[in-house]
Amino acid sequence: MDFKIENTWDGFPVRHEPVCIKLSPGDEGMKMEVSAPFFNDPPAPLGEPGKPFSELWNYEVVEAFFLNDTTEQYLEVELCPHGQHLVLLLSGRRNIWKVSKQTYGTKSYNAQHVYLHRLEYFKPFSLNTLLGEEWKQPESDMWLIETPDV
Repeated sequence: MDFKIENTWDGFPVRHEPVCIKLSPGDEGMKMEVSAPFFNDPPAPLGEPGKPFSELWNYEVVEAFFLNDTTEQYLEVELCPHGQHLVLLLSGRRNIWKVSKQTYGTKSYNAQHVYLHRLEYFKPFSLNTLLGEEWKQPESDMWLIETPDV
């Protein structure tokens, strides 16, 4: 399943090669491959490549959002060209529930940054299309924990 990002968040055409995201079956679930222009703006975060990095959204990243089809729970995946990543489980808009490493979060937001958590604009797709009609969503207790990790 291939996606091409050819427009900015506000609908204007991008002024560079489009970002391409490919979702395919992987050994343990879904594999996400990204091909995107490299701007190096801002420079690389100080975190170790291959490791989670808190507040990665302040750097050059490609983000993908995967929504639950019945609730406002969703998975946000952020990938940085320098090798850092961040995976967030959210329950409702900007309500971080779990992160790929322990962080303490922040309640302040910069109004100049793009707001990408507009859940009403997400379009449905079925992972069965990608992983096969016989694929069944595995049970997960991730969302059943009483208190968030943040």
